[in-house]
Amino acid sequence: MLELVAMTRAPETPRQRIIFPLDVPSLAEARPWVERLSGHVGLFKVGLELYSAAGPDAVRMIQEHGDTGVFLDLKLHDIPATVAGAASVIRGLGVQMLTVHASGGKAALEAAVQAAGSDTCILAVTRLTSQSATPDEVTELARVAREASCGGIVCAGTEAAAVRQAVGPALRIVTPGIRPAGADVGDQVRVVTPAAAIAAGADYIVVGRPIRNAPDPIEAARAIETELAAR
Repeated sequence: MLELVAMTRAPETPRQRIIFPLDVPSLAEARPWVERLSGHVGLFKVGLELYSAAGPDAVRMIQEHGDTGVFLDLKLHDIPATVAGAASVIRGLGVQMLTVHASGGKAALEAAVQAAGSDTCILAVTRLTSQSATPDEVTELARVAREASCGGIVCAGTEAAAVRQAVGPALRIVTPGIRPAGADVGDQVRVVTPAAAIAAGADYIVVGRPIRNAPDPIEAARAIETELAAR
């Protein structure tokens, strides 16, 4: 069984940097992806679609495989007491990462950090990669997250270098909107390649469609791992 890397320090291998999103509407559709890609990615991301359909069972299904962590991407955004209540419940699920919108403010982020405990990394979401944003907007939200003692930041690869400079080495940076060179960008606006994201300061990359839509998803994941290892 793989020893999961603590989310407050950098991943130790290229594979552990890769997060695969389970963007499907049912547990039945998610399970084959977990079975196929366990051992080839570092974490599985459970977002609103799957969590709305299956709830905590989606997390438990991933944990049954034992060697891959869970990134629970719920983007909590509410008053501090409500965010704290949700984070406290989620703490019992044993996920490695949980997202909270940085725009909810410092108090809500602090409430999430305190309620989630030391084993769950609270990631502050800056600006979605489907939206345009300025580096100043993103770095200001990143500074709020640092002041709230969050464990990490979610930002586009195009802002990763600026965020790294703003928050220093301690916070983990998770970058969605990853597309290998030549891949279709789809509905994403601010995209970078896997190697470029890591070179800019990201610790983890979220890679969905380039793996999911590949003729051989396992080979696609291995190619990304190889790209990261070569940089």
